[in-house]
Amino acid sequence: MAPILVLYYSHHGSTKKLADAIAQGIVSEGGEVWVRTVKSLHENNASGETAQSLSAPEVTRDELAQCSGLALGSPTRFGNMAAAVKHFLDSTSAQWIKGDLINKPACVFTSTSSMHGGQESTLLSMMVPLLHHGMVMCGIPYSEPALHDTVTGGTPYGVTHVANSNNTALSDHEKALCLAQGKRLAQLAKALYSQFSENNDGA
Repeated sequence: MAPILVLYYSHHGSTKKLADAIAQGIVSEGGEVWVRTVKSLHENNASGETAQSLSAPEVTRDELAQCSGLALGSPTRFGNMAAAVKHFLDSTSAQWIKGDLINKPACVFTSTSSMHGGQESTLLSMMVPLLHHGMVMCGIPYSEPALHDTVTGGTPYGVTHVANSNNTALSDHEKALCLAQGKRLAQLAKALYSQFSENNDGA
């Protein structure tokens, strides 16, 4: 089975923290992982946008096509995904035509600078193109205790993080949900790969 792709865009590094924690959850379940970023649309931005984008290798179309599952992350931009993530998704028509992502599991994650900064609408905006690709969406069930107890980030639609001026570190609940999300994504990737591999072998 091919590695699971954890793909993100991060401006100040908060979304990257979520990506790294989700990757830990995937590895803890015995899965292989590619942690990748999308290309920044502001290569000369003096605010540090380029530095964060270069903290992981830039994703290739082949990696997207070959992955056995996808975790997609973006900071919130006015209740929507960042332009860099949308730009990348808009460039995946070839993978859509070939059906490269059909029946593969996917989850989404985001970070905001305020508690009610558009987290859920951003997650939903990222789900739409993945559904068009035929992916199987993987949220977080309420059987996860941290989803009931969190007073920071965390939604049934996917992992979230609240990064404000006082604290940018992931909370204990956010970390727990990241690990749970990564584990569940890895479990589903294995199950779906096994199911569809058996069907193809018997065809």
